[in-house]
Amino acid sequence: MPRRFETPDRLSAVPESDAAAGFGGATPKADGAAAAHARGAAAGELAHPAYPSADIDRTARRVREASAGCRLVSGAPVAAVAPGSPADDAGFTPGCLVCAVNGQPVRDLIDWRWLAADDVITVSYLDTDGDSGEVELERDWDEPWGFEFDGLVFDDVQQCRNACTFCFMHQLPQGMRPSLTLRDDDFRLSFLVGTFVTLTNITPADEERIVAQSISPLHVSLQASDPDLRRRLIGKHAQHGIEALDRLLDAGIEFHAQIVLVPGVNDGDQLRKTLTWAYARPGILDVGIVPLGYTRFQERFDRSYNDADAAQALLAVIEPCQKRALAERGTPWVFAADEFYSNAHPEDLLDHLPPAEWYGTYELFEDGIGIVRSTVDDWEQAERAGAVASCARALREANAVAVVAVGCAQREFLTPLVERSGICDVFEPLYVENEFFGGNVDVTGLLVGEDVARELRRDHMARPRGEHVLYLVMSVCFNDDDVMLDDMRREDVETAAGVAVHVVSCSPLEYFPQIEALVRAGRFA
Repeated sequence: MPRRFETPDRLSAVPESDAAAGFGGATPKADGAAAAHARGAAAGELAHPAYPSADIDRTARRVREASAGCRLVSGAPVAAVAPGSPADDAGFTPGCLVCAVNGQPVRDLIDWRWLAADDVITVSYLDTDGDSGEVELERDWDEPWGFEFDGLVFDDVQQCRNACTFCFMHQLPQGMRPSLTLRDDDFRLSFLVGTFVTLTNITPADEERIVAQSISPLHVSLQASDPDLRRRLIGKHAQHGIEALDRLLDAGIEFHAQIVLVPGVNDGDQLRKTLTWAYARPGILDVGIVPLGYTRFQERFDRSYNDADAAQALLAVIEPCQKRALAERGTPWVFAADEFYSNAHPEDLLDHLPPAEWYGTYELFEDGIGIVRSTVDDWEQAERAGAVASCARALREANAVAVVAVGCAQREFLTPLVERSGICDVFEPLYVENEFFGGNVDVTGLLVGEDVARELRRDHMARPRGEHVLYLVMSVCFNDDDVMLDDMRREDVETAAGVAVHVVSCSPLEYFPQIEALVRAGRFA
């Protein structure tokens, strides 16, 4: 399942040299496995997307085709081939399928990394004409094979079989695209991109593979340690997942854990019990606690931790555990999502944010933990570098204003930053209410085109005719196909709003120079 649905189904590649990030071994016996993973990662591949929409879409399509009686062929789809590479020399082209390496099926990117770690491999393929065969490839030490694959999972994404009471997927409206509605629960995606899994669908063969290939660390949805409570929260397979978790921990596999906190259910004393259980297992590297998110498309929930008292109570519950972990392990170990701090201190959030050191390497960043601190630090760095002043000067010289559409979750920190920097006259956050999803959904990454367009149009209509305005939307609102969650593109938002719209980065370090460049180019609405 996606990381709290914070980011749309974005798919972004990283350089081959970075593709080994995340591979490692928890025990000495895993050292060889880590080396194999690292070499396989350099073999040429599509690496480490933030959310595997291509894989989800492919699985949904295969489910439809299987239902229609179509013959399905599995393999790694070749998206591109590097010129002059071993793959190119062997005649591979985009559209081919890599079906096996040394006779072993390539089910996913992990298999490819594992099997392609040597310098001589035999690749079984299916070409674009439908012909199959085998070819031996050879490379120099550390030379990439030259393949770039489409996606991460080459058979089918393992789907969720749970009935979680808090499941965000069950709260979505009808008609959304498959990559947003198919409920994945796949340990491979957990390892490759950090989606959280329950382990309730894991088989003995899966466990054997995880240990043998050192597929670690994984991200696990913990929710609660009490068996009865887990069953209430997750469904009848809950115990299977917790038993699998313990077996994998015993085998040296490490985990990042997540708890979705539901008011009056798994908080308070139950949360203390769960944290005690998890802390006794050193293989659980950290625990992220995120608040229940709910939309208007359900009737079960009407509150989360949006009021100050509830948010402060949660912070008080985890504080003793954090102090103990800092003393014993040098890390807070249990982390509260940014919303808890925003809701607990709505009037003076910047005075109550944990420092950057608190978050270490920001392992739970995509879980909404440390994003505010990171953004504040980026803003202050941009200020020290002169980027804020330079952007403001350009806007003033052009007699223009930048209007940035963001989710309401940014209000508690963005408004104070703007005021403190003295740029209120030229930089205006436009806080967009998420009427599409409703409920307590307020993050920027879940904004949809129709809501953004509505607020941009209202703002434009309220301004004096002829005023120079830059209307901006953050890139996190779009996937790599430049599509928002309601399938609107930037051009569609422009048409609906009646103004020119520009997409900028989410980081102040990047968006202030981007805004200045737009001003210099005269790209006003």
